[in-house]
Amino acid sequence: MRRTRFTIILAALALGARGLGAQAVPAAAPASAAAPARTILAIGAHAGDMELTAGAVLLGAHQRGDRVVILHLSLGEGGNPKLSPAEYGAQKKREAEAVAADLGAEVLFGPFKDGEIPNDEAARRYVADVMRQMRPTMVFTHWKESLHKDHSITSAIVQDAVLLASLSGVQLAHPAHRGIRSVWYTDNWEDATNFMPYVYVRVSDQLDAWRSAVSKYEFARGAIANFPYVEYYTSLATVRGAVVYKGQAVAFAVEPEARRRVLDALP
Repeated sequence: MRRTRFTIILAALALGARGLGAQAVPAAAPASAAAPARTILAIGAHAGDMELTAGAVLLGAHQRGDRVVILHLSLGEGGNPKLSPAEYGAQKKREAEAVAADLGAEVLFGPFKDGEIPNDEAARRYVADVMRQMRPTMVFTHWKESLHKDHSITSAIVQDAVLLASLSGVQLAHPAHRGIRSVWYTDNWEDATNFMPYVYVRVSDQLDAWRSAVSKYEFARGAIANFPYVEYYTSLATVRGAVVYKGQAVAFAVEPEARRRVLDALP
């Protein structure tokens, strides 16, 4: 990976991108009298990716007063052999909205097609402008190595979008944002190559509500591809939590350069 990506994360620069049309960048959320402590932006390749891998953490953040936003770059509309992409896309959009409501999240939909997320500058500018608009403190996305090209491309787009969003000289629809403190990569079974858990977040109190929420996705219940997504990620939370003595937990990876603990004295 290029040095600038590491520098971006360590410098806590911002995310952003140029819109690709009227539907690409959603309208700004109304200002709140009492601003939340922070905004967490989760960016997935397909509807369901971020909710399955990090949904319990997002729910916990919402419960603690944070603003949570989920951006789906595509609907993942090609995954149902019994429905056309248009039919399944409409279903996935309804499901994504219902799941987001249960998790206390805002939901945004990108302009891209399942399996066709472009690894190009226009996509980076689109994501960067969403980041500028949402002004996140933290970003969640896919790990960089994956069995699914949409996942690895999304990760690369997000990393570069951080830089674009932070630079005032890059002309996008919204002003530059330099407030991102960290980028965390989610623990996805398709993104397991060289994934090294580093951050563990306890989710024991959120797990039941998370299971109920993500089960609103038909595919998550194992009803389409016969893969038990909800049970898999429930079991993974137990495994991750066991090794850190936290009941159930969700793990994230970070860039190697972010694995630093700076102390003035021994703890």
